[in-house]
Amino acid sequence: MSTDLPDIEPLLEQLTTRVGALIAAEGEARCTLVGIHQGGAWLARALQQRLGLEKPPASLDIAFYRDDLARAGLPDDIQPSRMPLDIDDQVIILVDDILYTGRTLRAAMNEIFDYGRPAAVRLAVLLERPGRELPVAPDIAAAPIELGPRQRVKLRGPDPLHLVIEEASP
Repeated sequence: MSTDLPDIEPLLEQLTTRVGALIAAEGEARCTLVGIHQGGAWLARALQQRLGLEKPPASLDIAFYRDDLARAGLPDDIQPSRMPLDIDDQVIILVDDILYTGRTLRAAMNEIFDYGRPAAVRLAVLLERPGRELPVAPDIAAAPIELGPRQRVKLRGPDPLHLVIEEASP
């Protein structure tokens, strides 16, 4: 299956417009952008800049919350999570690059709730692909993408942000 990657700039514009509308509806003071390391954190920073938000985005590294930790081990590039001290009653806008199985989002939500009890968690992703293993759906997805069985899409960056397709070995 040959897949053409969408241009990232229109995807970023779509994501920015829809996240901006969500923030306007909820109230900027109630909202906290939280990017998942690594691609989601890059996107959250881009959204903050494009929307002119004063509050810097938070970031999560979900390495210790993954359900495959015992099998896969720890990755080499673990980063500290940076979260506000008080997320109680905040609307967390969780940002990630690709939504696929839903397992990354489950791990991120587990970590978020270790920091407090937000009013809501909203999910904004750049690309959504089929193959969910958990009942997770985005509130905002810039675009869907279909890939071949051994393909995966990755966001590279941070400057410039761009998408690549990787082939898994048979």
